[in-house]
Amino acid sequence: MGLITGILTLPLAPVRGVGWVVDKVRLAAEQELDDPAALQEELASLERARSEGRISEEEFGQREEELLAQLMAGRQ
Repeated sequence: MGLITGILTLPLAPVRGVGWVVDKVRLAAEQELDDPAALQEELASLERARSEGRISEEEFGQREEELLAQLMAGRQ
């Protein structure tokens, strides 16, 4: 980038910075959603909630299916 271009596009620097931050947050969120360890921990937490009676069997079954589907999709 030349000096003139840099000076003329300087007012756009905050917009580019926000775009960069949004991209990094999006990438981190995608990685966390696909992380098998995080999904397994969530499954364990779900099991504890069911055994403690904080959620119903039906709610447990639905959420468990979703988490297992995510886990299988991540492994493929």
